Amino acid sequence: MNRSTRVSKWLTAMLAAISLTAAAQEPMPGANLASLLDYARTHNPEYAAMRFEAEAAGERVQPAGALPDPTLRVEMMDITNNGRDAGPSLLPSRVGSTKYTVIQPLPFWGKRDLKRDAASAEAESARATASATWIDLAARVKAAYAEYYRANVSVKLTREILDLVARIAQVAQARYASGLVPQQDVLRAQIEQTAMTSELIGMETEQHHLHSRINALLRRPSDAPLADPIALRHVPTQLTMSALQQRLEEKSPQLAAQTLKVTAAEKNSALVLRNRYPDFALGVFPTQMGRGVSEWGVMLEVNIPLQQNSRRSQEHEALAMVSAAEARRDALQTQLSSELALNIVAIDAARRTETLTRLSLNPQSEINYKAALTAYENGKVDFATLLEAQRQIRRSRLEELKAQVEAQLRLADIERLIGEDL
Repeated sequence: MNRSTRVSKWLTAMLAAISLTAAAQEPMPGANLASLLDYARTHNPEYAAMRFEAEAAGERVQPAGALPDPTLRVEMMDITNNGRDAGPSLLPSRVGSTKYTVIQPLPFWGKRDLKRDAASAEAESARATASATWIDLAARVKAAYAEYYRANVSVKLTREILDLVARIAQVAQARYASGLVPQQDVLRAQIEQTAMTSELIGMETEQHHLHSRINALLRRPSDAPLADPIALRHVPTQLTMSALQQRLEEKSPQLAAQTLKVTAAEKNSALVLRNRYPDFALGVFPTQMGRGVSEWGVMLEVNIPLQQNSRRSQEHEALAMVSAAEARRDALQTQLSSELALNIVAIDAARRTETLTRLSLNPQSEINYKAALTAYENGKVDFATLLEAQRQIRRSRLEELKAQVEAQLRLADIERLIGEDL
């Protein structure tokens, strides 16, 4: 084996090892929202199908405005060769005469442009629909990530509170052993531990379901591993209805798709009106006699639009379709604006609730619990007061988490409505 061959094999082995190492070190999705969105964009089959449909619609534009294919007609006259010293034949040179007619249909002026414009509007609408599909998918991924974050933090918080309950149970056990409290305090602490353990099982089940939901959105096996979510996204503080309404009208892919459907309906209506005028066909025909062409001719064909009642019905139908598309667009705009207003109010309420809980309720609950624990150890309060203080800590922390996730859900919905991230 020569030196160049050994070097080539060594380089191939090194490249293979580097490739395998990179694949093994590829980060697991789930730690942040961006990793989930990147994975969904390239793997989700629903979004891929809409992209292909939009691509297919774009390919219809050029054929819509093209001329119809010409036709060729061959007419053989006197194939029996009556009166001549020849038998029947189907060869052009051995019949009385053969006429070759090439006919090119020509739509009335403007019809091809209207067909092309209508197809172009439908293609743009398909692309906008594909964008709307991605925006909707992204909103579902954002919502699932926020819920998955809530489930993970809830599990961790419940385990922490279980540790607090275990400490309370130890204090109650010690005081019961000293004869300072009744056995009921110990039993209530154990009941509280059992109840919270049962709740923890439910939370872990919900966590597993959300895990499977995210994998379904990403087109991964339901049990494929996901990294623990690290943090939620930042929620903008300044969200005004006027600014977001303007972005909704300018950027919403749902509204854009419906507006383009109105344009396509208008072009189709104009095309139906143009059908009042006739279409044409031009033809040229050489006539062969024997082995040569003996004469040339041209033809003009015009269709006569006599069925006016039928055309009037078609025109009324096309106008009604335009009105229907406009009504759907207006209804959609009203619906999106209403949803936008509701989400803005809801996200503001969630933000204020989260701030109030974090700055006031949580510190107060911590202070109340520590005071109750000290007082119980000194025999100044009963066990029920201590237990309620522990429950208040859990409620306040879960309330803060709930408000944070609610803001994330509302933010995802607003971004779905306006068609872009805030």
